[in-house]
Amino acid sequence: MASYLDMITVLMCLFIVLFAMSSVDQQKFEQLRDSLATGFGQEPSEDVDTAGLVLPEELQAEDGGHAANTDLAAAQAEVDHLEELRSRLEGALEARGLAGTAEFVIDDRGLTVGLVGAETFFQTNSTVLSDKAVAVLDALGGVLVEVDNEISIEGHADYRAPVAPFPTNWELSSGRATQVLRHLVEADGLRGDRVQAVGFGDTRPIAEGTDDAALARNRRVDIVVLSNAEEEVRALIPSVTAAAPPG
Repeated sequence: MASYLDMITVLMCLFIVLFAMSSVDQQKFEQLRDSLATGFGQEPSEDVDTAGLVLPEELQAEDGGHAANTDLAAAQAEVDHLEELRSRLEGALEARGLAGTAEFVIDDRGLTVGLVGAETFFQTNSTVLSDKAVAVLDALGGVLVEVDNEISIEGHADYRAPVAPFPTNWELSSGRATQVLRHLVEADGLRGDRVQAVGFGDTRPIAEGTDDAALARNRRVDIVVLSNAEEEVRALIPSVTAAAPPG
């Protein structure tokens, strides 16, 4: 049974606590709280400032790994989407007897449809579309009109200087890109606000050498279906495509 002295001590402590809690002096209250805790054999409590809290390395790695896995899954989904689009474009060409007239590459920009060997699609030193070019573009346009990605149409030339009426390869490459754009918009129904035409002249060759085969590969127009994914996701696309089994 508690003695009279113990009861008085408890009441005194209660009075002190109530008095301290009614005071606006937070520092004195915290000092009293710590003093009482020590008197009852407990460790004084400490306020923890979580603003500067540093997570253990294990938790940081776990959180970073989750974000990386999320981006990787998104990159795989984007590659699957672009692969499906490529399959549809190839199917459209095959249906018109035009298989092999375009090359397809998936990278961090999106899906590039390469019209390689410009003389197949244009007359020499001309921006006028050939009959075959019109047929290829109509096949591709029937699919591209259904996607909502932005599209960049990019003209390229080989290193040789053009002749009149084009003073440089800049005019020749940009003129061919513009003609492809106009046909896709005016004949195939692509929205003009989501396509652009760019001429790179001879600054971005894809083949080395000066033989006819190399020159033909560097004379090209690329139709680039730009990826809608975030930058962090697009950066992972080459890794995803490299890890994919061939076929």
